[in-house]
Amino acid sequence: MHTRALLACIAASSLMISCTTDNDEKKEPSADLKRKTVATYADIVYNSYLDAREAGVVLETAINAFVTAPSPATQDAAKQAWFKARIPYGQTEVYRFYDGPIDNATDGPEPLMNSWPLDESYIDYVEGDDTAGIINMTGKFPDLSLDLLSGANGPGEADIATGYHAIEFLLWGQDLEAASALTAGHRPYTDYVVGEEGTASNQARRGAYLKLAAQLLVDNLDFLVAAWKPNAANYRAEFLAANPDASLAKILIGMGSLSGAELSGERMTVAMDNGDQEDEHSCFSDNTNLDIVFNDQGISNVFNGSYERTDGTKVTGTGLYDLLKASDADLADKLKDQLAQSLKDAKLIDRPFDNAISLANTAGRAKVRTTINALMAQAATIPDAAEALGIIINLD
Repeated sequence: MHTRALLACIAASSLMISCTTDNDEKKEPSADLKRKTVATYADIVYNSYLDAREAGVVLETAINAFVTAPSPATQDAAKQAWFKARIPYGQTEVYRFYDGPIDNATDGPEPLMNSWPLDESYIDYVEGDDTAGIINMTGKFPDLSLDLLSGANGPGEADIATGYHAIEFLLWGQDLEAASALTAGHRPYTDYVVGEEGTASNQARRGAYLKLAAQLLVDNLDFLVAAWKPNAANYRAEFLAANPDASLAKILIGMGSLSGAELSGERMTVAMDNGDQEDEHSCFSDNTNLDIVFNDQGISNVFNGSYERTDGTKVTGTGLYDLLKASDADLADKLKDQLAQSLKDAKLIDRPFDNAISLANTAGRAKVRTTINALMAQAATIPDAAEALGIIINLD
C-alpha cells in the first residue's frame, strides 16, 4: 500500500476488549488456551522474520557479487535471490496494521522496506530522461550513504528510495512492454559496467546505490528479528506478558486489515480498476502473483498456527483455529474454508498479473475479481471470529 497513507489506517483501527459476560450458547476459551495461541503467533512471527532476514543476506551477497563483476549471470543470480527473498517476507505482511515493530509510527521500518508504487525517476534514469534520479543527480546528492537513502525515502510514493521495490527496479528496470508481452523489465547488466561498455552514465554510483539499498534492507530485517527474538527484553516479551485478549485483538486486526483494505483493496482492486501495470505490487519483475499468494498464505499461517520455514522445518502450535473452535466450531470451520478458498483462487490468477488485469483480458480479470471477493469474504468473517472470542475489533 501507499505506506504513509496506511499509517492513518493503522491509527484508525481500534482495539477494544469486550467486557460482556453473556456467553449464551457460546463458550469463551480459557485464558490458558488464549496464551498458547499468542505464544504460537510469536513463534511464527520470529521464525518468518528470521527466514526473511536470512534470504535478505543471500540477496545482499548476490547483489555485491553482481556489482563487483557485472554480467548476465551475476545479474540473474541477484534477480533469483530477490525472488526467493520475497517468499518469506510476503508471509510477514500479516504482522502489520496494529502499531507493532514493523509499522509503528516511531521507528517502524516498513516504509523503508516495502513501499510502493514508486516513482522510478526519483531513483534512476527512465525512458525519456537519462539524467533523472538520485543516482544521476550528483550535484544534489554528491555522497551516497545509508543515512542519505533513509532520509530521502518518503513520505509519498514519489519519494520512495529504498526497500524491496527500489532494489527490484535497479535490477530489472522499467517494464515498458505491453501487458500482452508477458515479460518483465529488461535493464542491461552493462548499466553497472564502469567504463566504455557501460550503457548508462554513473555506473559506479548505481552500483553503490544498489549495495546500500540491500544493506539497509538487511539492517531493517535485523531490527525485526531482534524485536521478536525469544527470551529477550523486547516487543515479543511485552506482547506475551500483555492481556491475551489485547494481543489477540492485534493478531486479528492484522489478519482482517491485510485480507480486506490492503490486499483485496490497495493491492488488487486499485490495479484491477485502472488496468494499469504501474499499480501492481511488483511491476518491474512481474512477481505480483506470488506476492498475493504469499500474503494470503501468511494469513493462513497465523490462523492455522503453522509456518513452514524455507528449510522445510515446520513451526506449529495452537492456532486461532484451535482457539475459535473451542468457542464456535462452525465459525472456525467457516473461516478455515474461506482462507483455503481465497488461497486457491489466488493461485489461479493468470500470470503475469499485469496481463490478468488488462482491460482486454475479460477472463483474466474475472479470476482476479473472484480472488478479491474471496478475500473480502474472509475479511468480513474475522470480526465475527473476534467477537466469538469475547473481543471486539474495528477494521476501518
